[in-house]
Amino acid sequence: MATEIRVPTLGESVSEATVGTWFKKVGDAIKADEPILELETDKVTIEVPAPTAGTLSEIVAQAGETVGLGALLGQIAEGAGAAAAAPAAAEKKPEPAAAAAAPPAQSAAAAPQAQSSMPAAPSAAKLIAENNLSADQIDGSGKRGQVLKGDVLAAVAKGISAPAAEPAKVQARGPAPAEDAVREERVKMTRLRQTIARRLKDAQNTAAMLTTYNEVDMSAVMSLRNKYKDIFEKKHGVKLGFMGFFTKAVTHALKELPAVNAEIDGTDIIYKNYCHIGVAVGTDKGLVVPIVRDADQMSIAEIEKDIGRLGKAARDGTLSMADMQGGTFTISNGGVYGSLMSSPILNAPQSGILGMHKIQDRPVAIGGQVVIRPMMYLALSYDHRIVDGKEAVTFLVRVKESLEDPERLVLDL
Repeated sequence: MATEIRVPTLGESVSEATVGTWFKKVGDAIKADEPILELETDKVTIEVPAPTAGTLSEIVAQAGETVGLGALLGQIAEGAGAAAAAPAAAEKKPEPAAAAAAPPAQSAAAAPQAQSSMPAAPSAAKLIAENNLSADQIDGSGKRGQVLKGDVLAAVAKGISAPAAEPAKVQARGPAPAEDAVREERVKMTRLRQTIARRLKDAQNTAAMLTTYNEVDMSAVMSLRNKYKDIFEKKHGVKLGFMGFFTKAVTHALKELPAVNAEIDGTDIIYKNYCHIGVAVGTDKGLVVPIVRDADQMSIAEIEKDIGRLGKAARDGTLSMADMQGGTFTISNGGVYGSLMSSPILNAPQSGILGMHKIQDRPVAIGGQVVIRPMMYLALSYDHRIVDGKEAVTFLVRVKESLEDPERLVLDL
């Protein structure tokens, strides 16, 4: 008797995935709960464990295929006896259930109306445009099927919505010279990379994005860190980095400037009375942003522990959907790669993102004297629809003040 391997629940708002790597071949022995394949979703990569022990007798969904929730991925036969039939089974692809069910569903739906040769009446055409509808969606009751004003009003009352917009066409590249083409490699974008590309472009198209800059003298934080890092690591079992200080400074500033922690929902503004801070982490598969929840209620040690845990999970590909959802503000540290200055893109629907950069010794004027200090440029990108310039600048100044005088973080000032 065979046991089916099916797509598990992938998380909130995730309805499909792409089959990544199969770790086993048809005929291989499998232990219960052993990872047997990898699924790539819009947000994370998930390993699918074997539901039972046995032999992989059939692979239904091949690498690169898109599958929905509950879709059949393969089958496991009891013991090793079913391996003989495996090669033939592997080549056979069952018809998708959805495809088999399509004809009845299609026949049950109302057949599309023959398009009228008469244009819609002027009053009806005006209503159609105002409601972003199409005359093809409405049955006309006038002569020769002409759409009248009453037909449009009746259609709107029934809840007919605007037709779905056609997906934007991706611009195809021009032909490459033959001598160049043989030296190129074409690789399909992973689902995660496609989602990153789409979300970043959507953020640019949707938000009124603006960036304000400042610089911070890191002397005080670096001195405090050097003084206590050994004791800190011995007591808490985690290294004292800069992210704990920055996260704590951000949560203090968000309490004072709540608009930076809010988001727009239609014509409403949702103010978040909590701080779930996203920490951008670069992995070999792309950028992910796990969430440090309720960071405003955590100590610097607790923040460092959580960031360490999330960073390791991100690099190992073991982040869960819960680790990725619900962020209210994001911190991106391009400084670890050597970036001196950048303008980060918003992580929609959030209204603010802080960019950290490389610490660099620079001459600065202090008390009328030019001295060398470890300086870092800070960048705050924000949605100008909800955050005013004064609020954005004040937010960045508050972060700067907390970092240049870290005692403020301890005293909650």
